[in-house]
Amino acid sequence: MIDVSEAALREGLAASLSVNRWIDEVASGHPYESVAQLLATAAEAATPLSPSEIDEAIAHHPRIGEKPVGEGAAQNFSRSEQAGLGDDDAQLAAQIAAGNEAYEERFGRVFIIRAAGRTRAEILEELTRRLELPNASELEIVGEQLREIALLRLEKTFGAEL
Repeated sequence: MIDVSEAALREGLAASLSVNRWIDEVASGHPYESVAQLLATAAEAATPLSPSEIDEAIAHHPRIGEKPVGEGAAQNFSRSEQAGLGDDDAQLAAQIAAGNEAYEERFGRVFIIRAAGRTRAEILEELTRRLELPNASELEIVGEQLREIALLRLEKTFGAEL
């Protein structure tokens, strides 16, 4: 059993994916017998995320390649995830910054990608590819990326509770 209070679960959920409907839906299953059960419920509740929920979640994500502002569990996750990208050269940083700007101009939202397990070059390649997609396709990918980020964060947060 995951031995945490509902308040602690909600806090971990909010740091993983700041979408009120999703937090309420996943928290309603408290207590969870295992991390696997929590992750399955969380994945199902995040499939799919509505466009307004994607906007709600994105409001709490920094641009890829930029340092998160403020303190808290979500910001600490972002720092950790982006720190794992390795050293950054100035040319690659400039290309990602230009890609972020082009993406925001095209889609009206911050580019979201699961950074964990990816290099900066891979992220730039994916950013460039996704700039060419229709908005509906890209919105679906953003929802998938937010779900992947949330599940990784939940596993990090509650995996030690078993």
